[in-house]
Amino acid sequence: MSGLDLGVIGNCAIASLVDRNGRHVWHGLGRLDGDPVFNALLGGNDPQSGFMDAVVTGAKGLGRQRYLPNTAILETTVYGAGGTVRIVDFAPRFRRFGRMFRPPMLVRRLEPVSGRPRITIRMRPTFSYGALKPQITSGSNHIRFVGDAAVLRVTTDSSISYILHETEFALDRPITLIVGADESITEGPDALARTFLAETEAYWHTWVRDLNTPFDWQAAVIRAAITLKLCSFEDTGAVLAALTTSVPEAADTPRTWDYRFSWLRDSFFTVTALNRLSATRTMERFVSFIVDIVEAGSARGEADQIAPLFPIAPGMDTTERIVDTLPGYRGNGPVRIGNAAVSQRQNDTYGSMVLTAAQMFWDERLPRYGDIELYRRLCVVGNEAHRAALTPDAGLWEYREREEIHTFSAAMCWAAQHRLGMIARRVGVDSESREWLARAGVLRQEVLQRATMADGWLSGVLDREMADASSLVLPEIGLLRSDDPRFHATLDMVGRRLVKNGFVMRYVEADDFGKPSNAFLLCTFWYIDALASVGRREEALELFNNVLGQRNHVGLLSEDLDPLTGELWGNFPQTYSQVGLILSAMRLSRSWEEGLWHAS
Repeated sequence: MSGLDLGVIGNCAIASLVDRNGRHVWHGLGRLDGDPVFNALLGGNDPQSGFMDAVVTGAKGLGRQRYLPNTAILETTVYGAGGTVRIVDFAPRFRRFGRMFRPPMLVRRLEPVSGRPRITIRMRPTFSYGALKPQITSGSNHIRFVGDAAVLRVTTDSSISYILHETEFALDRPITLIVGADESITEGPDALARTFLAETEAYWHTWVRDLNTPFDWQAAVIRAAITLKLCSFEDTGAVLAALTTSVPEAADTPRTWDYRFSWLRDSFFTVTALNRLSATRTMERFVSFIVDIVEAGSARGEADQIAPLFPIAPGMDTTERIVDTLPGYRGNGPVRIGNAAVSQRQNDTYGSMVLTAAQMFWDERLPRYGDIELYRRLCVVGNEAHRAALTPDAGLWEYREREEIHTFSAAMCWAAQHRLGMIARRVGVDSESREWLARAGVLRQEVLQRATMADGWLSGVLDREMADASSLVLPEIGLLRSDDPRFHATLDMVGRRLVKNGFVMRYVEADDFGKPSNAFLLCTFWYIDALASVGRREEALELFNNVLGQRNHVGLLSEDLDPLTGELWGNFPQTYSQVGLILSAMRLSRSWEEGLWHAS
């Protein structure tokens, strides 16, 4: 079993990762970035704590796991010596009393399918990233796991004594565990779980029904869309880069980062995917989250100090620190909380902010429409983009020990000014529109001149050769057309230098931690899109289907992939990877008319 053979359940308030035997190995208490009371994912080889599971006596190999169709409800079937057990895991989400009901609650149903299986239920949460074992109290139908600052409560219609003492027993009827906040549940667990299950299943069916999906690869896109939704924190509208921290980019590397934050850089690509899916409410809330950051920074006159990443809600410290209470994924540490990139200069974020906010000036589905006041706020960002465009930064790959003038960063600063020119025209200030577009035109000419190498391809940095997959995105933001000879040369360069076994590296130069060894899945999708944009559709299709074949057993992707073994690495599930899959599928799919005509 690969370490990332995991399913994810959630409700846009909390989430949990579940392995193929039904063990919960990662769950943040209370919200998506909360203290992981289930943390076995980073527990190395220690089986003693940090999880919730149900051990089926005499289990025969791995369980069979799937999602109920078009939902975030996970079903794990385990075959034991005495019979078969069906485990259903979900987090309730549905409309109730006129608003969305998404409590910080996990629901687990254990059902005998055949025979008389015997199971042992084990509840072993810890607090403070594994540093604190809880005090345990219990009542007639609940168990409380008490930490210094929080309590995890389990309400059940199973035997409390069997759970407390981890005693094996025969599963001769369905039982329910409701895991979450320290609140009394007055209804019977069985009836409540069945009601919540039916309502949650109906919610997801309705949500999927409203999606705009391509004709081809519908199941893959639907699963990616649901997963993208699960990485959103509905309370504020933020979208996390991933649900985990410190799953390394490759084996035996210290490249372990905390991705439980919202990156400004991700916003443009994520909003683009949500827009094409017609996932309008999720898109609207994320755009509002980004615009609020823009407005707050602009009002303070601090556009130059806007960080590249933000906590998904108040209360999560972004300061990076290492914890020694968890050994790390498969023993690969260190485990980090917070992310030092928060203090880096990343000039591409100016473009990301403007491109994301631009949605509000053209998308008439959104209840708040872009106006002259928002334009004025964005002008502060645009002026900073003009100032910073040709200055060194850490770049989108967040180099820690060096700064250069990165082509992608400079191009995004161009995009900020170019889009402001278009927005200015939209809100009726034509003179300012001409000024923005003129400034952008001068910058574009210099960026392309200094990024173009002797062989005609576009380098990842100005004034020297550096093969960088981010150059593939330059037509997407409009810096040049995909039929430009410089882009064709860049595409050929990427194929020669960065493609390994059908997967694309970000770069191959040594960085702060040496030479990277694993491919970056988003870059692979960028390459697929680039091939399609220049008419090399068959190559793009072959590579796209190859990537689809590397998804885990329930269709999810992480950030990185070993190009030799196909093993997934990096934080999980990775928002960028889901976004890349969605956008590539949209680009490559046949139209519905074409698909139905050929099907008939």
